[in-house]
Amino acid sequence: MAAHIRALLLVCASLLINSVLGEAPYRFFVWDTTYGVINALGVSQQGILINGQFPGPTIECQTNDNLIINIRNSLPDPFLLPWDGLQQRKNSWQDGVSGTSCPIPPGQNFTYHMQAKDQIGSFFYFPSLAFHKAAGGFGAIRIHSRPLIPVPFPTPEDEYTVLIGDWYTAGHKALQDLLDSGKELPSPDGILINGKRNSNGADFTVEQGKTYRLRISNVGIQNTLNILIQGHNMTLVEVEGTHTVQNSYSSIDVHVGQSLSVLFTANQPARDYHIVVSTRFTNTTLHSTAVIRYAGSSGPTFEALPSGPDDVEFSLNQARSIRTNLTASGPRPNPQGSYHYGSINVTRTIRLANSMGLVGGKPRYAVNGVSFAEADTPLKLADYYNISGVFQLGGIPDAPPPAYNGAMEEVQSKTAAMDSDHRSFVEIVLENSEDGVQSWHLDGHSVFVVGMDVGTWSEQSRGSYNLVDAVSRCTVQVYPRGWTAVLIALDNVGTWNMRSEVWARRYLGQQFYLRVYTPTHSFRDELPIPDNVLLCGRAAATNSSRTHV
Repeated sequence: MAAHIRALLLVCASLLINSVLGEAPYRFFVWDTTYGVINALGVSQQGILINGQFPGPTIECQTNDNLIINIRNSLPDPFLLPWDGLQQRKNSWQDGVSGTSCPIPPGQNFTYHMQAKDQIGSFFYFPSLAFHKAAGGFGAIRIHSRPLIPVPFPTPEDEYTVLIGDWYTAGHKALQDLLDSGKELPSPDGILINGKRNSNGADFTVEQGKTYRLRISNVGIQNTLNILIQGHNMTLVEVEGTHTVQNSYSSIDVHVGQSLSVLFTANQPARDYHIVVSTRFTNTTLHSTAVIRYAGSSGPTFEALPSGPDDVEFSLNQARSIRTNLTASGPRPNPQGSYHYGSINVTRTIRLANSMGLVGGKPRYAVNGVSFAEADTPLKLADYYNISGVFQLGGIPDAPPPAYNGAMEEVQSKTAAMDSDHRSFVEIVLENSEDGVQSWHLDGHSVFVVGMDVGTWSEQSRGSYNLVDAVSRCTVQVYPRGWTAVLIALDNVGTWNMRSEVWARRYLGQQFYLRVYTPTHSFRDELPIPDNVLLCGRAAATNSSRTHV
């Protein structure tokens, strides 16, 4: 029996005992990560498979479930998986990014132990190292409400995962080489829906008169995507763990890295209808389709395929209409509306501006003039073991440089982290002086999206903030030449990645780590370092008995 299977069985035995004693249920997953052939756009290429699947297996769980995920890295490369939106309460040790975790070495395994603590919603996982995200390795995460917690809509007849994203025919290593050489990525070659470009088969089968849930995630690396269902409206019900006001939309924008859930009712004649996914805010529009087939279908509809709108004003107004459903329960019995975020005093304002500059003569992306440089040791481990010289705490200023104008400029390259106090309540303004849509994600937290607009943010912009029912989510967009303001309760101790979800920008430095710190070192605030933590870089030189790689 393989060593990693024996180790997992021992973990399972001990955890099952704890489950009998009254802990939340445990769910066990054994995954093998390999390279394999993907032929999504008619061109064979090397991609990342999990258990031989592309996309990878879906994680199905319930609020508070414990997740035990044993990953065998059968790639010739180091490997890491973050869990976008799975908030890792008090547990940034399991965050799966290079600033918090050592990579799983080739030929070895690692067991993640996480909990879907006080969470519901639709999320996804993906590989974070190198440029692996362009190679696949992604899959859906579904966190269901516990049976006794009311959900603000009738149980749908069925649920379907819809993973949408842009895709290249060039391999991920070729794309990485382009960026390393100082060149920009070309436009993507196509759009995938659940790993396929177009389908003439029945991707989703429905019965007339019944209602279905689509859990949609934009798992791509660059483009905002618009999704619609031919001849049907969609009702938005959930965004990254927040039940929303149930607005109806003929199409909806999903920015890169974002997830949401919609309901639709099969209320049309029994035919085949298309789901249409198309790029937004691009010079050339790419499309992909999937098929919704009614039981007893008489064949495809004769209507021309519709396309979504392509203007910023439409998308901006739609984004502003997405609000929290204050009458709905959250993952716990208390209603979400009991958290009156608008009446909490803001203790700090941080303005973050994206820019492009030069480091060593090559283009790099930056935040407030600082382009993140990867370290030889995870920042979290350096902090824990008091290893100096790994990163610069306070290396990211709270505002852009005075001379910042968004143009090409010389930027600083640092392994930078921003310090913050546990339980502080901060305002972050994301500013975009460029012509493309930006998308930002913060691990470990959800943020209240209180305002967004085109133009320049000023203190007077606070007068337009939604301080009552702003949606709470973990990934937010910033429109061209615009700004987005969020409020965040920094209630999750750890070292958390703040990053661009436009992956070329993140790879070339548009990211940093937010250190949410408390001097108390209590397990009530942060879980202890795992027994199976991997130690690498300068942390491998510690006297710890833990695994060194």
